Amino acid sequence: MKFLNITLFNSLTFFLLTVALFAFSVPSFTQEYKVKKVGKAFSHPWGISVFDNDEVLITERGGNLFKVNIKNGSRLKISNLPEVFNVRQGGLLDVLVDKESVSERKVYICYSSKVSGGSSTTLMAGTLKEDKLISKKILFKSNNVSESGVHFGCRLAILNDEIFMSIGDRGNRYEAQDANSHAGSVIRVNKYDGSTREQKPHDSWPAEVYTKGHRNPQGMAINSKTNEIWVNEHGPKGGDEINVLKPGKNYGWPIVTYGEEYWGGKIGQGITSLDGFENPLWYWVPSIAPSGMIFYDKNMFPEFKRHLLVSSLKFKSLYVVKLENELPQKELVLFKKRFGRIRDIEQLNDGSILIISDEKKGGLYRIYR
Repeated sequence: MKFLNITLFNSLTFFLLTVALFAFSVPSFTQEYKVKKVGKAFSHPWGISVFDNDEVLITERGGNLFKVNIKNGSRLKISNLPEVFNVRQGGLLDVLVDKESVSERKVYICYSSKVSGGSSTTLMAGTLKEDKLISKKILFKSNNVSESGVHFGCRLAILNDEIFMSIGDRGNRYEAQDANSHAGSVIRVNKYDGSTREQKPHDSWPAEVYTKGHRNPQGMAINSKTNEIWVNEHGPKGGDEINVLKPGKNYGWPIVTYGEEYWGGKIGQGITSLDGFENPLWYWVPSIAPSGMIFYDKNMFPEFKRHLLVSSLKFKSLYVVKLENELPQKELVLFKKRFGRIRDIEQLNDGSILIISDEKKGGLYRIYR
């Protein structure tokens, strides 16, 4: 009995010491991460892009674009924007500032445009002059026209002189495997005039189609170390994915997926891997509803450096997907239900992180240290 008491005492002491050390090693939220809401609320903000050291551009799904000052929260509403198809998930979606354009700030916007028979995911280029978008040019308009209000994709990235844009399946999953359709694809066009390369990524696809077999990709980021484009995309019930884009490759939807039907049961034959289709680098079951994504490469948060930051709509959180040898290995979840549905994410030159919450009264938040 005496031995038992000593053992229990030692075990309890070890347990308390372990708890104390763990509590000390895990950073306090209030100490390690400071959060500031910037300016007034936005109505369903969707895309954010850094304009300069002090300003960002933010879209509202209803059709508005604002230039926002990070320091004082003031905003300038941009005029001369295209008319958008603002139905359910459609509207004015992503915005991207071309960092190489200095004298004239070149801006790209992805939106759902009204066309005969419904709407089309569309890419427009323009120049921002004071409070007006000028020299507008439509670089691309998808051919998968639909009356549906879902799965537009619409995330943008620039690599060299080309711009990449994601397009969802618009709720028609089988069209994602239609070789002649832009549905469920990532397209690539020249960022100046919308032209395509002479050599196609895939002989059977239109020249602008870079990859196929996506469901609804809403996150896109460039790995500056490898010059690869990474995307995340929504699965159905489970099966959200992170993929590295390879020209001419097919990512499987809806033939290959880790998801299942919303009402339960397998999709198709329930295949999760199949020759001829690319496997995801990472997937989530259950779904987190990923949207924005960046490779964090600043110094303010060294624990995030060279890792992926992914915003979650469903769980209203920020996911840190940690990489080893440029491959996802584990994840950390931060800011649970602090901001609402986190739609997009950016990083400023000083290393602070910006997020926007897609709510009726959503907001822009700066996370810093």
